[in-house]
Amino acid sequence: MSMKSSAVYSESDQDSFIFTQFIDTPMGNFVVGASDIGLRYVKVHHHDQLVNERPNCFTEQAKVELLAYLDRQLTEFKVPIDIAGYTAFSQRVWRALVDIPYGKTTSYLALSAFLGDTKAIRAVGTANGRNPLPIIIPCHRVIGSDGSLTGYALGLEMKRKLLSIENPAKYATIQTSLFNFQNKSL
Repeated sequence: MSMKSSAVYSESDQDSFIFTQFIDTPMGNFVVGASDIGLRYVKVHHHDQLVNERPNCFTEQAKVELLAYLDRQLTEFKVPIDIAGYTAFSQRVWRALVDIPYGKTTSYLALSAFLGDTKAIRAVGTANGRNPLPIIIPCHRVIGSDGSLTGYALGLEMKRKLLSIENPAKYATIQTSLFNFQNKSL
């Protein structure tokens, strides 16, 4: 499974203000990090990386919710998030991602149109790829206009599995069910 480097845990993630927790799931191992106000990241954990676990209430809540989601027992994450320090545009894209309903998908083009500029499709894709909270902020629900699976920080196989968890009948063959943003507001 190929992953972008931004999705991989590194030692610099153990800054003194970040609380960390290891999560062993049926879909792989993750590390979550949180500040004292909310969840900051979800990253793939590799066996050769040490985790100095320092959990807090947000990492604990993320663990419970992530495991429930992967077990098809949770459709919406409630863990508070902390995305301070990212650009206003990225935060706007991520807020729009949270509005995509469980089991539905949208395209990068539809998302950029919803945000007011179809020419911003690459910027939307870049913000999507830089999402520090994959799964929690459901960037896996964004697919190509033709229904193809395109780009995902945790790898296309993980994207396929997540879509299958949310809607197994529909995504067994990776069909699209494009969510229409027209009636949504940020």
